[in-house]
Amino acid sequence: MLPLTVLRTGLTLAMALATVACAGTQPDGLPSGFRAPDFSLPGADGKTHSLGDYSGSRVLAVVFTSNTCPASQLYESRLRQLADDYRSKGVTVVAVNPNRADGMRLSDLSYSDVGETIDDMKVRAADRHLDYPYLSDGQTQALVRQFRVVTTPHIFVFDQSRTLRYDGRIDDAVREDQVTSRDARSAIDALLAGKAVADARTAATGCAVKGLSGPLTAEQRRDALDSAPVTVEMADADALKQLRRNGTGKLLLVNFWATWCAPCASEFPDLEATYRMYRPRGLEFATVSVNDPEERGAVLDFLKTHRAAHRNLQFATSDVYALQAAFDPNMPAPVPFTLLIAPGGDVLYQELGELTVMKLRRAILASLPETAEHPGLRAYWSTTD
Repeated sequence: MLPLTVLRTGLTLAMALATVACAGTQPDGLPSGFRAPDFSLPGADGKTHSLGDYSGSRVLAVVFTSNTCPASQLYESRLRQLADDYRSKGVTVVAVNPNRADGMRLSDLSYSDVGETIDDMKVRAADRHLDYPYLSDGQTQALVRQFRVVTTPHIFVFDQSRTLRYDGRIDDAVREDQVTSRDARSAIDALLAGKAVADARTAATGCAVKGLSGPLTAEQRRDALDSAPVTVEMADADALKQLRRNGTGKLLLVNFWATWCAPCASEFPDLEATYRMYRPRGLEFATVSVNDPEERGAVLDFLKTHRAAHRNLQFATSDVYALQAAFDPNMPAPVPFTLLIAPGGDVLYQELGELTVMKLRRAILASLPETAEHPGLRAYWSTTD
C-alpha cells in the first residue's frame, strides 16, 4: 500500500500505481459515498457499454479482472456463477479489463493463451462462455484510475443509487475448495435485504494492473533472445533419437519445418512468440529443418530473420525418411509437424499441418509444472473447449 505522502510529492497517480507489483486494496481508499462514475467502454460482445445500461439493476457489481492474471482466471467460473445466481434478483455483474495491451511484454503472458486486446478478450469470453459483460478499459485506463485499482481481481458492489457499499476481494481463497468467506456474495445479500454491509472493505490480492505508466518503448519490449546468437547444428539419427527421448527434464516443444514450406513460414512467428511467452516457466524449444544439408545457409538466414535463439537442428543427410524414422517410426512425412513432449518422452500434443496456435498454447499451459503460488491452473487449462 502506498502511503498518502508519496502521492503528494508531485508524482502522478499513474506513476505511483505503476510501482506496485502486487497489492492489497487501492492506495488510499475510495472516498466515503463514492458514486459509480459513468463510462463508455467496448465489450467482448462487440457492443459499447455505459453505466446507464444497467440503471434497472438493484445492485451493480463491477469486477476488474484480466485475461493474463492467474488469479483472475481461477475466479472466472465463480464470477459466471455469481452472475447466474443473482441475475433474476436484479443484480448485474460487469467485468472490466484494465490492462494496457501495449504495456506488456510477451513474458507477461506466461500464464495465458492470449493477451489483453479487445480481440483477445473476445477469444477468452467465447472459450470460457463468459455470459456477463466483459469490457476493455485498456486503451485509456480512465476507469481503473477513477476506481484506484492496482490489482486484479478486485470487485466493487454498488447499491441501487450506485453508491459504493463494498470493495475488495471476491472471497478469501483463490482455490475455490478452500473458500471460507464469500465476501462479495455476503455484501450483495445484505443490499438485497435492505441491510448494511457488515464488512465494507477487504484486501484484494492478485496481479498488478499492467501499463499504468503508458505503453512500453521498443527498448523495454526487447527480449534477451533478440541479441542472442542464432545457430544450427547438423543432426544425425542419434541426435534425433535423443531429441525424441527429451532428457531435458523440462517440457519440450519440437517443430519440423523447411524453408520451402509456406505453412512452415506462416506459423513460425507464432511458434517463436509462444516460446517467449512460456520460456520464463521453463519451456524448451527445438526446431528441426528437413532441408538438404547444402541448404544450411538458407536455413540459418531464415532463423536469424526470426531471431530464433534456441536449439535449431537440420537433417545431416538428404535421407529425409530415414532421419524422420530415427526420431519416431510413426512420424508422418509432411511438414510442418509440431509436438509437445513431456520429460522422458511422452507426447502430450501433436499436430500435422499448419498450427492451431490456441490449442498448442492451452496444451502447454495444461502441462507446465504447477506452482504453490498459483495452484489449480493445470486443471483450469485442462478444461478448455
